[in-house]
Amino acid sequence: MPTAPRVVSLLASATEIVCALGFRDALVGRSHECDFPLDVHGLPAVTETMIRHAAPSGAIDREVKGLIEQGLSVYKVDAGALKALAPDLIVTQTQCEVCAVSPKDLDAALCAWTSGRPAIVSLEPNALADVWTDIRHVAVALGAPERGEALIAELAARMAAVAGLAAIQGAKPRIACIEWIEPLMAAGNWMPELVEMAGGRNLFGEAGLHSPWLAWEHLAASDPEIVLVLPCGFDIARTRAEMGPLLGRPGWNGLKAVREGRVYLLDGNQYFNRPGPRLADSLEILAEIFHPRAFAFGHEGAGWVRLETRAHRA
Repeated sequence: MPTAPRVVSLLASATEIVCALGFRDALVGRSHECDFPLDVHGLPAVTETMIRHAAPSGAIDREVKGLIEQGLSVYKVDAGALKALAPDLIVTQTQCEVCAVSPKDLDAALCAWTSGRPAIVSLEPNALADVWTDIRHVAVALGAPERGEALIAELAARMAAVAGLAAIQGAKPRIACIEWIEPLMAAGNWMPELVEMAGGRNLFGEAGLHSPWLAWEHLAASDPEIVLVLPCGFDIARTRAEMGPLLGRPGWNGLKAVREGRVYLLDGNQYFNRPGPRLADSLEILAEIFHPRAFAFGHEGAGWVRLETRAHRA
């Protein structure tokens, strides 16, 4: 039986894919953002961010834009540490240079390697179907295409079951998904698909396209019935701490979602921002929020919480 390749993952969702395919023991290195399954914390991290992750949302946005405008990378790859791990396979991404290490960052780290360069799989998940394609590519690179097909079938079946039940729940609530707070950004890529599958009507962002900036006036005029706040890279506690600019918007308390207590904080970092196996969990979270009488998967508290607002208390 051939030996499993030594794998370095430079993307949190890729790490989850490798593990879901049954190759956790093949992982020898990870990105600084890879944190699930929990035991991957024991692997050496070969990347770091060049921005202050603890800074407020607005400051993070300015730092990211400043680096990109200067032609600089948001992430740094430790070339020495990467080479010392001697990987046979590196998994990275081409979808977003802000979200994770890009091919440009990786090429800079590999430029000094004159021999024994590892194979590279670059993921590009723009829509839900692309996530399945990425799983296939990783499975093939690991020499186990059949495991990829089995995993895709399992995830697709879970999601189809949710979508089928959601489809018969009656009226679809109008949903605003906020992926960044300051400045405002709606959620794109696979999120519009998940919203529709969970029985909602997505108001902003298009499936397969990058997340768009969102004018507050446009959001207020749409008066969504449900507001989901799931900033990229933030957990629930961090999202709650960043809510000030949104809560202070003129007209916030007048929104239907706010008046009726249907504003929710979601763990974007662990679920919705990661195009991997836990998108099935993400769909379950949405279904619980949109149709609580029909769905109860037990994600409340860990995957999502209701935001108690002044208008709702009143």
